[in-house]
Amino acid sequence: MPNVTFYFEVHQPYRIKRVMSFDHTEDFIDWEKNRAVFNKVAEKCYIPMTKLLIELSKKYPEFKTSFSFTGTFLEQAKVFRPEVISLFQELLDLGGMDILDETYYHSLSYLISKQEFISQINKHREEIWRVFKFKPKVFRNTEAMYSNDIAKTASQLGYKGIISEGWDKNLGWRSPNYVYTAPQSDISVLLRNYRLSDDIAFRFSSHDWKEFPLTTEKYSDWLSHNEGETVNLFMDYETFGEHQWQETGIFEFMRHLPERLINRGVGFNTVSETASIKPAGVFDAPDIISWADLDRDLSAWLGNRMQDAAFDKLKSMEDSVLSTGSQELIHKWRILQTSDNFYYMCTKWFADGDIHKYFNAYDSPYIAYINYMNVISHLDREIKTSLKRLGKLADTPA
Repeated sequence: MPNVTFYFEVHQPYRIKRVMSFDHTEDFIDWEKNRAVFNKVAEKCYIPMTKLLIELSKKYPEFKTSFSFTGTFLEQAKVFRPEVISLFQELLDLGGMDILDETYYHSLSYLISKQEFISQINKHREEIWRVFKFKPKVFRNTEAMYSNDIAKTASQLGYKGIISEGWDKNLGWRSPNYVYTAPQSDISVLLRNYRLSDDIAFRFSSHDWKEFPLTTEKYSDWLSHNEGETVNLFMDYETFGEHQWQETGIFEFMRHLPERLINRGVGFNTVSETASIKPAGVFDAPDIISWADLDRDLSAWLGNRMQDAAFDKLKSMEDSVLSTGSQELIHKWRILQTSDNFYYMCTKWFADGDIHKYFNAYDSPYIAYINYMNVISHLDREIKTSLKRLGKLADTPA
């Protein structure tokens, strides 16, 4: 009978203003919109769900959870709702909570350069230590983007484990309920059981689902009858109260699930504990996979002409923005790396389309693209002005 490993991703992007090409603006963050969204999600998810986990951790000392927090989430929490961070600190102090590292900006930095990828990981490490006094042992790339090379890089940075999607095309006949290792690396690969995770994250309130309603009795029975050593239930934290509203019964489901599992003899692991399990084999992913959409690849962020043009422009600015030495300009450039900006430009249809519409901050992907290009053009001019002032413009690619 496997143990259960709960891992929750906590992320809020910086939503950007509607900017025209002829506008004169240096601060492109829409602070009013971000405050409104953060406060709404705090009231619906962050505060009630974290209080529930604190209650469960006190009642069931064996109950364990794991979290990763993006830097953009932590920055906004400090400004808008500092009590949210205090609740996570309280949960951590109870001893059953683990924390993972990731890219600070929930970004596509790995696709820009190895140097940029590592810089954002180090920045995230520093922030997690500053806020929680914690040194993570497990790494999770943006949207669980994973490949053999990403695993190798994480291993070189000292991580003992890394998160990936338990995708059938890579697993073949094998189960995601075991720990694997990566080729040319000894890092442990923790695979998301996407079927059981998505039963909560996406199907919980679906009346069209043949298993509706999902009860704790039914779900704990499924978990206890799984093969393997660990069932990795990985999902967005905003699942609780935001994606699945309180009215669906999601909080009561989680309130009673630990007791049901304990009564069936199912235990709990943190991601660090799961990463210490002896690997059952090698998980080979020569190409990047992710946990997004039906395709489990990069097509949620890159692939159409708008996304590719925007990303090419963003990537081309790396040398020039770093040459300014301006932390303000580098911070702005990195905010524009956040994966959400490219998600808004996605034009995929069918089953994925509803998901993209739900998360989209714009009326259409085309408006998202135009606005993004206006913002990045403004930033490009700021960078060139800075380089000109430093006498470095001639050394910068046009």
